[in-house]
Amino acid sequence: MFQGFDRMTGSIDGIRINFIKGGSGPALLLLHGHPQTHVIWHKVAGDLARHFTVIAADLRGYGDSEKPPGLPGHSNYSKRSMANDQVGLMSKLGYDQFSVLAHDRGARVAYRMALDHPERVSKLITLDIAPTLAMYEKTTMEFAMAYYHWFFLIRPAPFPETLINANPEEYLKQSIATRSAGMIPFTPEAYAEYLRCLMNPATVHGICEDYRASASIDLEHERADRAAGRMIECPLLALWGAHGVIGKCFDPLQEWRQIARNVCGKALECGHYIPEEVPRLLLAETMPFLTA
Repeated sequence: MFQGFDRMTGSIDGIRINFIKGGSGPALLLLHGHPQTHVIWHKVAGDLARHFTVIAADLRGYGDSEKPPGLPGHSNYSKRSMANDQVGLMSKLGYDQFSVLAHDRGARVAYRMALDHPERVSKLITLDIAPTLAMYEKTTMEFAMAYYHWFFLIRPAPFPETLINANPEEYLKQSIATRSAGMIPFTPEAYAEYLRCLMNPATVHGICEDYRASASIDLEHERADRAAGRMIECPLLALWGAHGVIGKCFDPLQEWRQIARNVCGKALECGHYIPEEVPRLLLAETMPFLTA
């Protein structure tokens, strides 16, 4: 996977961030979701690298990036802190401005980045999410049953960590194989990487802290944005899976238009794991937006 890419690490305010870099042209940052790593991009990174300098990073707490113990209040796993990691990484690599293509948890980091650093993010693409505050405020029985992990992982440590660490592979399968496409999207090599990282108890703790932050400090930050009238200023393309939960339980475009000024988007014929389920379709939808 990722032939022609360099594997690298960078220390950002004392936090080690793992990433790969390849291609040439304008900078494009790729961010993954739960419970995965930068490997989710392996089917599209090569094509993107023909047009962009592609940086695909592991989020704090995930993959081979650093996994600090969570602080009281979960501030070091807030999307603000995780976004600062990635902005710092792009600064260290010499990119003052860049586009972001991000899935799931990474998309939550990405839109916080666009809110906090509007001068840095030129274009933003989110994959299969709606804004966090809207999703928690509008939780229904259908959503809670489909996204049970949003409510399980936020329980105080070490309860969810203990259960996941008892059988990490079962948790991984329950997380990715029970979606609409089953295991079909995941190559053996990618699956092995996800499992390798999840076998590390520090990764499990990092994942839980990411979710705990989303149900606490991240909501505070989003409510402060709402009160101040703060909006995402860059163009935003929102894509989601027609067979996934987001489009069934929410109106994604309506929710994004509450916090972003320039929004377009649509459902794609797939489920949640867009980069691995429909890589050609993803490229067809994102390339015109990124190159316009």
